[in-house]
This record gives sequence, structure tokens and C-alpha cells, in this order.
Amino acid sequence: MGMLQEFKEFAIKGNAIDMAVGIIVGAAFGKIISSLVADIFMPPVGLLIGGVDFTKLAFTLKEASGNAPAVTLNYGNFIQTLVDFTVIAFIIFMTVKFINRLKRKEAAAPTVIPEPSREEQLLTEIRDLLKERK
Repeated sequence: MGMLQEFKEFAIKGNAIDMAVGIIVGAAFGKIISSLVADIFMPPVGLLIGGVDFTKLAFTLKEASGNAPAVTLNYGNFIQTLVDFTVIAFIIFMTVKFINRLKRKEAAAPTVIPEPSREEQLLTEIRDLLKERK
């Protein structure tokens, strides 16, 4: 089997397509959560601690001189990223927990055995009559 054929089989499999869709949706979801954290959660938090904008927090390692910009350690961006990660991880945790709960309810639901069709009932009766004759 050629490499092209193997790649075609891999790409067409449902798992590869599902994974690609998951990655694309996950990237978009990450942007939404980053915006939620940066634009909705962090301004009130910054206001509560004295009007601090976390993204502007930095420690200057070397002052600007001439055309050279200042060298800074931007720890505010790191704090922002940590908050983003924490919120995303929590939301994913809650989503997985919800999905697992739905799966458990689905698995626990009693399976209803359908009534056999009229043909199956007749065949069962014929089978039983033939067994009795022996």
C-alpha cells in the first residue's frame, strides 16, 4: 500500500476529521475565553486592587537609551495568561463533567426490548411445536 493511499485512509477516518474539528473549535473557544477573562473578569479585579491593568505590569531590566527600547520583564502578561488558563481549564472540566453525567444517565436508562413482530411470534410458535414433536 502506497503512502498516498495510507494518508488518504487516515485523513478520511472519522477520528482524524473529529480531531481537526475539535482543534478548530478549541482555538476559537480559547479566543472567546481569553476575551472573557481580559475584557470582563480582569477589569473589576484590577479595580478592586487599586486600578491595576495586569497587562501593563512590568519590571524594567534596562532603561531605554537612544533608539534602543527598554528591556522589560512583563509579568502582568504572565498573570493574565495564568488566569486565562485557569478559567479555560475550569470550563473544560465542567463541560467534561456534564458530558460524563449525561453518559451515565444514558447508560443507566433501562433498555426497552421491543415486542417481537408477528412473523417472529409465528416462527417461535412453529419452532416450539417442532420441538414438542421430537
